[in-house]
Amino acid sequence: MAKPLANNTKSKSLLIIFYRNPELGKVKTRLAETLGDEKALAIYIKLSSYTRDITENLTVDKVVFYSQFADTEDHWPNIIFQKKVQRGNNLGERMHNAFLSAFADGYKSACIIGTDCLELSSDILEEAFSQLINHDAIIGPTEDGGYYLLGMNKLHTEVFKNKTWSTVSVFEDTLKDFRNLKLNFVALEKLTDVDTEADLLHSGKFL
Repeated sequence: MAKPLANNTKSKSLLIIFYRNPELGKVKTRLAETLGDEKALAIYIKLSSYTRDITENLTVDKVVFYSQFADTEDHWPNIIFQKKVQRGNNLGERMHNAFLSAFADGYKSACIIGTDCLELSSDILEEAFSQLINHDAIIGPTEDGGYYLLGMNKLHTEVFKNKTWSTVSVFEDTLKDFRNLKLNFVALEKLTDVDTEADLLHSGKFL
């Protein structure tokens, strides 16, 4: 199978996109509690399509890290997005390994996002990579206490350890790591991830 052409003109920066293979009953489970599995899956697919649309024209390399298997026949174009599979027993390990892979491949900066944020934009992503020129790390907080973006210029293993993932403490705990490591960092504007019906309304966009 042909290798994605995205690697042929390699940039110094990499956008990592964490993506869960779409499967009925396995995605957006909090949305499914009120909307049902089928609608939750449909919304998840639209969310990921939105993420694809705002990232595909960025002037950085891009890689989609799949939860189960790398799908070369889905809506992420192989010519634009590299495709890999997440490795690790929890979210922290999986993100750590993704950044480890990025820096091992020679990238000088990397940012990671998910596919859950309708308020994220190409401009915000461009700003993130621009800020990494003069800062060690960058983070984009979410209203629920987590983050929608994390970026750095070298691997800092500590930020992926000792976290209770998907809780209100993740962002603040990560800031403590940055300060303990004496990193020069920037926090972006606070946005809302779409996890519930209320989040859909808060985002101001309709799916």
